[in-house]
Amino acid sequence: MRLTETSWSSIEAFLERDDRAVLPIGSTEQHAGLSLLTDAILAERVAAEAAEPLGVPVLPVLPFGVSTYFLGYPGTVSLRVETLIEVVRDVLDSLSYTGFRRILIVNGHGGNAPAAGRAIQWMKENPGVRVKFHNWWNAPETWAHVQRIDPVGSHASWMENFPWTRLAGAVYPDAVKPPVDRDRLQLLDPGAARELLGDGNFAGRYQRPDTEMLALWATGVAETRRALEGPWS
Repeated sequence: MRLTETSWSSIEAFLERDDRAVLPIGSTEQHAGLSLLTDAILAERVAAEAAEPLGVPVLPVLPFGVSTYFLGYPGTVSLRVETLIEVVRDVLDSLSYTGFRRILIVNGHGGNAPAAGRAIQWMKENPGVRVKFHNWWNAPETWAHVQRIDPVGSHASWMENFPWTRLAGAVYPDAVKPPVDRDRLQLLDPGAARELLGDGNFAGRYQRPDTEMLALWATGVAETRRALEGPWS
């Protein structure tokens, strides 16, 4: 149940029988030849598909994250770490005030990791509410599935190339990109990072067959749904 498809009265009725909600968070940043909104698209979609049979409300995806290292690529938008964690806190405050007591944050972007620590701190300040922070793409079962398909995959590679993150008319190279030096990357300013990364793919093939990708997606949705189902202790 996406909030874009419901009204406040429906949510009030839902809260009479359940207290769960899902907050997807992503980013707006370069993904080589994929959509700039890849992380946001994937986080929102996996959250919605996981929650749909349970009837749990899914908030609109937070489309911006911490992406300063990609600012050399036009179209990238980055929040400061402190901005991200305060926005997440405000959303949690709002959900708690209106009656939600179990909140699953479905994260689609590694740079948003600081929000996980803030969620733990927030729970200590609000002991009546439980929050889970779920990195859908590297949760145990989903990551194991990735490794079975191809152990060489990373940012903007095949593992983010789904039918719904591709761009119309785009052609993806039939090649395997060598891994970039991540230790060096951490030390570079955005301009130098772009010089090192080139098109933006960190490592691996650019695309794999849709049969493989849809099977991977099914694993990610199922694992996210189990996180939403519980336990919540």
